[in-house]
Amino acid sequence: MTTANTDAIRNIIGVIGNVISFGLFASPAPTFYKIIKKGAVEDFSPNPYLATILNCALWVFYGLPFVHPHSILVVTINGVGLVVEFAYIFTYLMYANKKQRLYVFKVLAIEIVFFALVVGVTLGFLHTIERRTMVVGIFCLIFNIAMYAMPLDVMLLVIRTKSVEYMPFFLLLANFLNGGTWLTFALLRFDLYIFISNGSGCILGLIQLIIYGTYYKLTPKKNNDDEKPSGDVQLSSV
Repeated sequence: MTTANTDAIRNIIGVIGNVISFGLFASPAPTFYKIIKKGAVEDFSPNPYLATILNCALWVFYGLPFVHPHSILVVTINGVGLVVEFAYIFTYLMYANKKQRLYVFKVLAIEIVFFALVVGVTLGFLHTIERRTMVVGIFCLIFNIAMYAMPLDVMLLVIRTKSVEYMPFFLLLANFLNGGTWLTFALLRFDLYIFISNGSGCILGLIQLIIYGTYYKLTPKKNNDDEKPSGDVQLSSV
């Protein structure tokens, strides 16, 4: 297979990955619609969305030509993700109380300082593409695996209760497909950091699907009126 053909296939896979990742970014929208209808965030946690903001920002920086060339599709989806996540946080702030708003502003301030340090050190002290790719890639790798691991508490809840009530199947499936798509993307023009993070994500996604299948038939059926809204878990995008 020629390099041109490989790049074309990689671009197609990347576009598919962008579509699936956008679906993951959009998945919490119904929860925020409920917040708007209720006019309050109640005990809803902003932590997954705050974490995703930093994760997306790091991947956008990683994909820039002067850090890691040939990664424009990584930049596009994470740029979109940044906009979507900030929209979620803005909505949260509109309906949060003073204490909740203060918490969000503190976390955002910490994230801005951390991101600025990463950018400053990378551009100021690392003068080759290889070194920039390695340093920023390691940070992306750590945060991306952490994002994929976020549903682990839900997995433990499922095992303990023998119920998949709060384990949304289609979100789990999309997460698994997302990891597999970006894993393929990384293999076509080998990218160590996308490969490791999404390889890990693909394995975690498969484990979650196996757990879902194991406990699905054991879950008692409930009427729609009895359903309780579960907290959304924001999943990794690349």
